[in-house]
Amino acid sequence: ADIPVIPDLEEVQEEDLAMQVAAPPSVQVNRVLTYHDLDKDLRKYAAFQTLDGEVDLKLLTKVLAPEHELREDDVSWDWDHLFTEVSSEIVTEWDLGQSERED
Repeated sequence: ADIPVIPDLEEVQEEDLAMQVAAPPSVQVNRVLTYHDLDKDLRKYAAFQTLDGEVDLKLLTKVLAPEHELREDDVSWDWDHLFTEVSSEIVTEWDLGQSERED
């Protein structure tokens, strides 16, 4: 009774669930807030003015940089070019240091 049995190929094909597709879940999609909306909310609601009711965040919120100052264009990096540029700057700084020591 405790001897394992190898199933027939026909039985395995009947039980194959890999080809069945589950129905997609129904999820309510909420609107994603923009930086502008978040900035307005930060200044508007007093809940964001303190952290845990103890730490005053007003000073921090006054000096936060606006989004347009933080945005940068995407720049692709080429390893060879970047390595050459950095090593050239290092050699230049080293040469300047050597010449100042000689003077």
